[in-house]
Amino acid sequence: MNTKTIDELEADSREKCVIDVRDREDYAKESYPGAIHIYWEDFEEHLDEVPKDKPVYLLCYTGQRSEEIAQELAEDGYEVYSVEGGYRSYLRLKLSRLMNQEETLTKRYQDVERSIVKKFRKQIWRPFTRAINDYELIKDGDRIAVCISGGKDSMLMAKLFQELARHGKKNFEVIFLVMNPGYNAVNYQTILDNAKLLNVPITVFESEIFDIVADVGDSPCYLCARMRRGHLYSKAKELGCNKIALGHHYDDVIETILMGMLYGGQIQTMMPKLHSTNFEGMELIRPLYLIREEDIKHWMNYNDLHFIQCACRFTESCASCGGTEKGSKRAEIKELIRELSKRSSFIEKNIFKSVENVNLNTIVAYKKDGVRHHFLDEYDA
Repeated sequence: MNTKTIDELEADSREKCVIDVRDREDYAKESYPGAIHIYWEDFEEHLDEVPKDKPVYLLCYTGQRSEEIAQELAEDGYEVYSVEGGYRSYLRLKLSRLMNQEETLTKRYQDVERSIVKKFRKQIWRPFTRAINDYELIKDGDRIAVCISGGKDSMLMAKLFQELARHGKKNFEVIFLVMNPGYNAVNYQTILDNAKLLNVPITVFESEIFDIVADVGDSPCYLCARMRRGHLYSKAKELGCNKIALGHHYDDVIETILMGMLYGGQIQTMMPKLHSTNFEGMELIRPLYLIREEDIKHWMNYNDLHFIQCACRFTESCASCGGTEKGSKRAEIKELIRELSKRSSFIEKNIFKSVENVNLNTIVAYKKDGVRHHFLDEYDA
């Protein structure tokens, strides 16, 4: 068996070589201390850099790609091991060590909180409070389930709600709600550790959504998303909440608009708030609606935070993308917007504004409440 845990790597006191096979950009951000970089696709071209006189440990995103490479190298006489769980297992180890330093832990979450209202006041705090005010997302007496998936967006949203309660008008209550739909052990533990690190008191409940959709051939993502939202609504209502808050941001909005046009043949947007059609009295709100994703990433990197990249079982073990959306339609749209924005700095803002400036006199047809209206209906009138 050519796999070792991160603890076994740490316990190996011999002189050893650790090789990070992720892409160069991720390696440059952070890697295992002392690790060298050889991208997995170029590994055969750099075999002369892999020593045969010492143990070699390979580190990819999840352990899948590195295990394949380790098996091939072992057949050629190398003492080589794939690190089980990949780079994420190293992050988990790093985080668990931090958990044992109470004084450091307190300073860490206090620094994170301070950064939101000071360093990132313009980029994050103000757009957050503006969205709440402009779209009337919070009203007196609201009890809000802040839904945490474990990614950067929802964890930032949790901290923003804590800061709002501390610095704003405290006319609401929150529950920080985490649903475990069947995360792998590494992802689940990472969520728990980050909640402790950031001083977010989470309420966790279990579901079996990943198991249910695992055998769905067509559109498992659509079914999974609907089921997850339904479970969140149900649990939130059980806990006495009248709203759930999701962590969709500005970039999610403009990507959704463009995806609808190019792949769905329709003009629609991701609304800042919605009444639930299946759960009476419940509402969905999106408090990060005006916050840019790059600013969220900047906040995360500035505070040296590491969150799960994707909770989905179908992508979490993807060795080439590391659990990102690379290869998806949304990734294509994201890249298209990035390229268009190089030509004009107004592109993203105009996409966002396009669904606020709809002139019905220039629309051939539209739907409202399920009823289709055509310009010919009143053309001769």
